[in-house]
Amino acid sequence: MENCIFCKIANGEIPAATLYEDEDFRVILDLGPASKGHALILPKTHAANIYEMSDELAAKAMVLAKKMATVMTETLKCDGLNIVQNNGEPAGQTVFHFHMHLIPRYKNDGVGITWTPGKLTEEEKEEILAKVKA
Repeated sequence: MENCIFCKIANGEIPAATLYEDEDFRVILDLGPASKGHALILPKTHAANIYEMSDELAAKAMVLAKKMATVMTETLKCDGLNIVQNNGEPAGQTVFHFHMHLIPRYKNDGVGITWTPGKLTEEEKEEILAKVKA
């Protein structure tokens, strides 16, 4: 997409602090980090979300996330790491180019990626199983 900011960053048209690059992806530091070392995995080909990606590219993104998470945890000495990927505005997506957040976590960092657990009712469980189970 010609006006996609993440396409331009991923393909080197806009400078970014690049941690890693290959033929399919660029990994950059987030300009609005949740924590020290917060990075984004950006594919070089445009897909608005995970639903538009090929299975092959989605698989490569997860393998790269694991690789980067391992390196970042070792080098930044973080206590944990969140891998976050949002699809659609209700899920928190604000830039409509698939991307994965790698958020290093440090004890007492105050970064909030949590929710209040609900309760799975028997009725909901049966409904979901009937609709989704393969």
